[in-house]
Amino acid sequence: MRLYDTARDEVVDFAPGEVVSMYTCGITPYDATHIGHAAVYLTYDVLQRRLRDRGHETRCVRNITDVDDSILGKARELGVHYLDLAAAETARFDSDVVALGMLPAWSEPRATSAIADIRGFIGMVLDQGHAYQAGGAVYFDINSIDSFGQVSRLPRETMLAYAAERGGNIDDPHKRDPLDFVLWQPSADDEPAWESLWGPGRPGWHIECSALALRELGTTIDLHGGGSDLIFPHHECEAAQSEAATGEPFVRHWMHQAMVRMDGEKMSKSLGNLVFVSELRTQWDPRAIRLGVVSHHYRDSWEWNDGLMPNAQAQLERWLDVGAGDGALDEVRTALDDDLDTVSAVAAIDDAAASGRGVSEAALLLGVDLLDPPHPHLV
Repeated sequence: MRLYDTARDEVVDFAPGEVVSMYTCGITPYDATHIGHAAVYLTYDVLQRRLRDRGHETRCVRNITDVDDSILGKARELGVHYLDLAAAETARFDSDVVALGMLPAWSEPRATSAIADIRGFIGMVLDQGHAYQAGGAVYFDINSIDSFGQVSRLPRETMLAYAAERGGNIDDPHKRDPLDFVLWQPSADDEPAWESLWGPGRPGWHIECSALALRELGTTIDLHGGGSDLIFPHHECEAAQSEAATGEPFVRHWMHQAMVRMDGEKMSKSLGNLVFVSELRTQWDPRAIRLGVVSHHYRDSWEWNDGLMPNAQAQLERWLDVGAGDGALDEVRTALDDDLDTVSAVAAIDDAAASGRGVSEAALLLGVDLLDPPHPHLV
């Protein structure tokens, strides 16, 4: 199997051991699952299916960020407790995940479950001389290591622009460098706070995933990723603080899903240009939703359009018509081993179905279960 590695900027061999440790950044549960989210988790799902088909055991951790600026701001806006908001949206996400036929996460830890781990992790970073206290907060010192930038490979000017755009608060006067990032911060009066050696407060965004990854999977992960918008600052900062704390490599292989666009912009909660899975499920077989997504290569950004679902539904029905069988199975395996080429895999299944061969086994490698009873259109 060969996969593109973000940090190395090339397609390389992916040859893990029998047990494959994987971490994908999960949802911040303040709104419903949209197609952009689904694309990320379906990519990891198809990868796991092929790895299991090759004889591996996969342990994929998908966290839930149930405390950060976004969810606290939304809870404040709605006038609800942030954990009640998180519980409701996590339940909706779980329903979407089941409907789309995704494999269960090996572990799905919440950030609030890891406060003790986070405090211990911050202590490790401080003890190693890679962080400092200022203004009631703890910051990571990016200039204390040589490897900052290893994941994104971006010039400093671009890092500054992305940090400003993505919550990095580059104008914070307490920072030694504008790209330094928060590990622990004081809480506002209406925000949750936990006691710590550095005063009451709450964790920064990046530290949550590092602490959870270390707790759930150990020092070094075989494969880590998420949406490509997380490469910087989130994954860059994760790598820096994790390696500063442990002194060991954090990730062997970085894998990122390209953005899904709508109206010329990336699909995102902040822009509000969203297509929700829960709404699509009221009109379409969830297997068709899945097929519509995996018909695009994970490294190609693509545009949502209204014709996608009718086409995917018709394609699904053609596959269903030919019934069970192993048509195109070898071709699909070969395609998935070539940088998870789901586009070629879908085309191979189309060709086999067009010639009347059953394709259920090949379709199942993409997570499309043709032997399931018809799915009712239920939310």
